[in-house]
Amino acid sequence: MMTKVLALLLLCSPLLAQSAQEIIQKVEDNLRGESAQMELSMIVHTSRGKRTMKMQSYSVGDEKSFIKILYPLKDRGITFLKIDDTMWQYVPRIERIIKIPASMMLQSWMGSDFSNDDLVKESSIAEDYRQKLLASDAESYTLELLPKEQAAVVWGRLQMRVSKKYFLPTEVKYYDEKGTLIRILSYKEVKKLGDRFYPTYWVMLPQTEEKKGRKTEVIVKDATFNEAIDPAYFTKRALKRFSR
Repeated sequence: MMTKVLALLLLCSPLLAQSAQEIIQKVEDNLRGESAQMELSMIVHTSRGKRTMKMQSYSVGDEKSFIKILYPLKDRGITFLKIDDTMWQYVPRIERIIKIPASMMLQSWMGSDFSNDDLVKESSIAEDYRQKLLASDAESYTLELLPKEQAAVVWGRLQMRVSKKYFLPTEVKYYDEKGTLIRILSYKEVKKLGDRFYPTYWVMLPQTEEKKGRKTEVIVKDATFNEAIDPAYFTKRALKRFSR
């Protein structure tokens, strides 16, 4: 009887023993895919009230990303382009293309609690961070991610909780280089979108005193993964061309 139990454990162990690197790679693959097209709404809550933005997003891996603002009308047509480690913004009102330097990747994106880096996915959690499995329970893994020495990342440490059912993050805590907790991002309402399950409601909660009471919500209205995207979106000409 004991021999049978041991044999069963040996057969099952590859399924149970997920390394931290394997977990994070699955998470990144599930979140990004080879390509993604999305329709999103973003709601920014501040002490003054709230405001809503609507946008379209196109991306290929973590190398290329294009975003167009659809609403509100005063911001309609603002576009963002990221190719490799370079990012630009086009503002129709002043008819100007602005290059966003690497030093500003941590800055607020359109006044929200997300950063430029978040929206254009400059960094890769699988490639730019060392992963360590901290804990595992029936429903989730808890991992620590520390930046590699040469990685151009903006955070000193991440702590991520990952769903075992979907291999999607449920919560990410972001720390600065001094170890101070800066913000917490929660992923909720997982739904089937195309060929995969995907979190359709995100909530970013700043943790610093200066941003107390703020909150940014993202609602994924629709998403398509792993379908061809017109390469014209990923050229500097796209900033003006698709602004209209």
